[in-house]
Amino acid sequence: MTDFQAPKGVPDYLPPDSAQFVAVRDGLLEQARRAGYGHIELPIFEDTGLFARGVGESTDVVSKEMYTFADRGNRSVTLRPEGTAGVMRAVIEHGLDRGPLPVKLCYAGPFFRYERPQAGRYRQLQQVGVEAIGVDDPALDAEVIAVADAGFRSLGLEGFRLEITSLGDETCRPLYRELLQDFLFKLDLDEETRRRAELNPLRVLDDKRPHIREMTADAPVMLDHLSDVAKQHFDAVLAHLDALGVPYEINPRLVRGLDYYTKTTFEFVHDGLGAQSGIGGGGRYDGLMRQLGGKDLSGIGFGLGVDRTLLALKAEGKTVGDTRRVDVFCVPLGEQAKAQLVVVAARLRAAGVRVDMAYGDRGVKGAMRAADRSGAAIALVVGDGEIEAGTVKVKDLATGEQVDVAADDIQTAVLTRLG
Repeated sequence: MTDFQAPKGVPDYLPPDSAQFVAVRDGLLEQARRAGYGHIELPIFEDTGLFARGVGESTDVVSKEMYTFADRGNRSVTLRPEGTAGVMRAVIEHGLDRGPLPVKLCYAGPFFRYERPQAGRYRQLQQVGVEAIGVDDPALDAEVIAVADAGFRSLGLEGFRLEITSLGDETCRPLYRELLQDFLFKLDLDEETRRRAELNPLRVLDDKRPHIREMTADAPVMLDHLSDVAKQHFDAVLAHLDALGVPYEINPRLVRGLDYYTKTTFEFVHDGLGAQSGIGGGGRYDGLMRQLGGKDLSGIGFGLGVDRTLLALKAEGKTVGDTRRVDVFCVPLGEQAKAQLVVVAARLRAAGVRVDMAYGDRGVKGAMRAADRSGAAIALVVGDGEIEAGTVKVKDLATGEQVDVAADDIQTAVLTRLG
């Protein structure tokens, strides 16, 4: 037993299962890259004010869940709880918004929230995200949603659904806010919920407690109070999704956990995950760039949970990725054989083949066990007899068949067998 363990709520991903983690992350990213999203690598921590202003004071993320600390210069910094605010800061700081629009960026990595750990809800969560900044076009909203949908489907995931709504624009939101507050302030709310209703009444509709859900069942919903412009925008997004063949369900009560969303707002849900059913979501965030000191440009994006997607695949009994570490495993019997196979291994790796070998002078039985565990398709065995004959024994680890191949021809023979 070690003296140390991973912090609570922080999962380790180890071989062979880590191959699935990589396959999910890369599969989701691949769909974004196909749509022209360029990679951005974000800082793990930022100025605390960026998230307080960009994510919203009324959110649980800012008020309860951020990892915030003073650095040695006594500056308040925070481990990133989400990606959009950091991307916006980078776009403004580096002037990307002064170039061709939209600015299309994708990213992946860990994000940090101090939550109560449970299945699928971690304090270090892994996400893939995209942001398309600078153009308010319903076709772009549909593209972002379609990229996420294609990402999940490329992994073989089937049992998920897309829920979508509109949270209105700056012309209809203030009126709706008053309407919702009038409704909420007539209810017998606890102090914390009342405070939330004052800061951002939409957040109360997102409350998962049964008695609050019951009390707010008849609350007015934004979809019934959209301005003509916001309604046309939402209808156009749905028409594009129909044309793209992306299925969706309209959920008028859908509220995301961050304050910056406007207009198109969406979530992907998988019922195989129990209470933590969301596997990803996002929306449009008009006004966020202006709020962070940049131009008044619109944007839309998503964050997809790698951890949650893995659990969803597991719930469907599916695996992704190649859990085999290598294609070829070298078994040297003696020092001279080892010197020869080290070179063979290096040449095969240079040709794009994954190769490992038995180190530490273990016997043939132990070395062959290691070859089987590695997942390799082929073992290359060299002993005194092979050295004398100038050959390498090539063993098919699935069938047990083996043949002797001239040492000079080994690379060609391996590449041919691996196809």
